[in-house]
Amino acid sequence: MYSNHSTDPRRPDKEHRYKPKAVNSDNQALTPGEDLTSDYMNILGMILSMCGLLMKFKWAAWCAMFCSCISFANSKASDDNKQIFSSFMLSMSAIVMSYLQNAHPMSPPWSTAFG
Repeated sequence: MYSNHSTDPRRPDKEHRYKPKAVNSDNQALTPGEDLTSDYMNILGMILSMCGLLMKFKWAAWCAMFCSCISFANSKASDDNKQIFSSFMLSMSAIVMSYLQNAHPMSPPWSTAFG
């Protein structure tokens, strides 16, 4: 350690006091630019899963599986794991049920529009 304080690289004028972030009722920090990709993909996955289950759209079921994987990949450790797991299982059941109903390979939705 140097005893001479004139070579100290710290600048007291650049010091900022720590201020904790605002906390909502779920004990999670609120940030203005928070990334909500996980939540949006989770909701979109559940909507597509319902389309796959109720209307037997195989492409919707596969898109729901893709959305649930994106939701899982973007989730934080503080997110609700039960909701992500239920979204994943709902999309998996949509795929299974659509293929149990019609075992033929999936054709793209635009294949019937052009001929």
